[in-house]
Amino acid sequence: MNSARPHLCRSLRIALLLLSAALWSGCSGKHSAGAEPIAAKTNNKKAVDTAVAMLKTGNIVLRMGLGTDSYMLSLLNKKDKSYSHCGIVAVEDGYPFVYHSIGGEDNPDARLRRDSAEYFFSPERNGAIAVVQYDMDDSGINRLVNNAREYYRRRTRFDLKFDLKTDDELYCSEFVYKTLTQAARDTAYLPTSHLPAGDYVAIDNLFINKHARLIWHTQFK
Repeated sequence: MNSARPHLCRSLRIALLLLSAALWSGCSGKHSAGAEPIAAKTNNKKAVDTAVAMLKTGNIVLRMGLGTDSYMLSLLNKKDKSYSHCGIVAVEDGYPFVYHSIGGEDNPDARLRRDSAEYFFSPERNGAIAVVQYDMDDSGINRLVNNAREYYRRRTRFDLKFDLKTDDELYCSEFVYKTLTQAARDTAYLPTSHLPAGDYVAIDNLFINKHARLIWHTQFK
């Protein structure tokens, strides 16, 4: 028996637990309290209004939380560390809502959420936001949104085990990744990232790929 194998397995488990902890808390949107100048508040509100007004069904939205946990999560991105959380847009009754998987203090039951775009983008919780457009046709977008709504209907929980092989629980980027690949009907539609513990979906996998285009982004002042 190879004596190095137990040590390797322990290392893999530790790496996986650290990654899961970062995803759990980093997707929570924790933020630091602090006074914000009036001018900054005004400019930030205008930025959110601009983002909300441009959203279309099927857009993917990104944000960077203000807490240390979000920063830790962003480090899992290998090409662009600007964002720590993501969601799928559906315009319903004339207003864009965001379906997203989230855990932590902001969502104690860890069920998939449907939030207004304004709430999702709030500068009280975030330092940067962005909008991504995919090259899907109308039928693909319809499948995308219907899949997102189905996961929401099931009240899917946040995945603390960080397991890409299961669909009963989904972490934030896994939810978007799987909903997109199911809509495209192509399991190789999007790239994944890799750690010794296994493959995972980073936030930058969702906006740095041949099907996606970052169409708008800003940093809050």
